[in-house]
Amino acid sequence: MRRLLLIFGLIYCFFLSPVYAEKVRYVIDGDTFILENNQRIRMIGIDAPEIDHPKYHKKGEFYGKQSRKHLEALIEGDEITLKEGSELFDRFGRRLAYVYRSDGVFVNREMVATGNAEVFRKFSFEFKKEFLMLEQSAKSAKLGMWNTKHPQTWYASAAAWFSKKKPPQD
Repeated sequence: MRRLLLIFGLIYCFFLSPVYAEKVRYVIDGDTFILENNQRIRMIGIDAPEIDHPKYHKKGEFYGKQSRKHLEALIEGDEITLKEGSELFDRFGRRLAYVYRSDGVFVNREMVATGNAEVFRKFSFEFKKEFLMLEQSAKSAKLGMWNTKHPQTWYASAAAWFSKKKPPQD
């Protein structure tokens, strides 16, 4: 009987324990932020344009600053709840999570629906089908990064780069 109680106790602690609110200290860009405990969080299922990284000599992408500002307005300094996906961490050691504000707003979804991030297509995740539909709606409504004559997604940037390459001369 004691073993059974111990097993249920461990299951509760690791899988069913209450979710605690965590405070956002700083937003890095449109899909990554830092908590008060200095843990880096990467939002699951979205890919926001990169910002300037002078330390790494990397130039920011189109709409990166606006995407970061939108996420700052949504969560910086606020308490949020994190829900884990199928993987806990990415290859850079960032914690992967679905992010919810205290008023119930699903932040990952909000970033895609407002055109401030696109769907991260490389991996499968729980809300992928919904996010793809939201992205298409944002494109149709010309919201956020889609509100320009030349939207710059990673695939549009790659296509533009390849189109500038000159064919070999004979």
